[in-house]
Amino acid sequence: MTSPARRHYQRITAAKAAGDAQSGQPQTGEQYELHAAALWEARRTLKNIKSVAAKIDKKRELLPEFDSYVAGVIEAGNGAQDDVLMTIMVWRIDTGDIEGALAIAEYALHNGLDTPDRYERDTASLVTEQIAEEALSEIESDDAQAYRLAPLLEHLNTLTADMDMHDPIRAKLHKALGYALRESGAGERALDHLKQALSLNERIGVKKDIEKLERFIKQQNERDQG
Repeated sequence: MTSPARRHYQRITAAKAAGDAQSGQPQTGEQYELHAAALWEARRTLKNIKSVAAKIDKKRELLPEFDSYVAGVIEAGNGAQDDVLMTIMVWRIDTGDIEGALAIAEYALHNGLDTPDRYERDTASLVTEQIAEEALSEIESDDAQAYRLAPLLEHLNTLTADMDMHDPIRAKLHKALGYALRESGAGERALDHLKQALSLNERIGVKKDIEKLERFIKQQNERDQG
């Protein structure tokens, strides 16, 4: 476990190195090299774990060791290409830390950072699809999560509104946001996003939910008027 003094040092030195780096160039510096080495060891450990659930648990255990570094880069970075930062963003999604992932995603999208080659997708597409899938999974297992997820998904929708990506990916985000808003009681806005999802991908699986929500909203309006 890293001491508070050590975490402070990591954050300050990471911030300085990130601030000194040139936008678009590879990130360098002592803290980057140390955390890149730690990440390499972590990935080697994960390769030896067969269970997906166990891998996620291990990532959750390892992630705090990178928090100070990430905070320093986001705080003062100029947008240097940083594979450590981008990998931690994906791991945060994997472990359900959507808020933490979005903090990195906002920085990455603003500065045009690429994902490491092994992910084979651009940043906007990867972030949108994986967060949408994680949110849909969470809502399906516990609809109470919708209240937490709705504002995060709305923020992601705003962040990526002007980004180019395949329609089925954006459809997943609208579907997740629609379900989150529906469970949060925002029926009209939920309906709008579900319809957008359907318009982008007719096989997204929301037709029946749209019909149910339309009936519910109609009944609610009739009660309010009567």
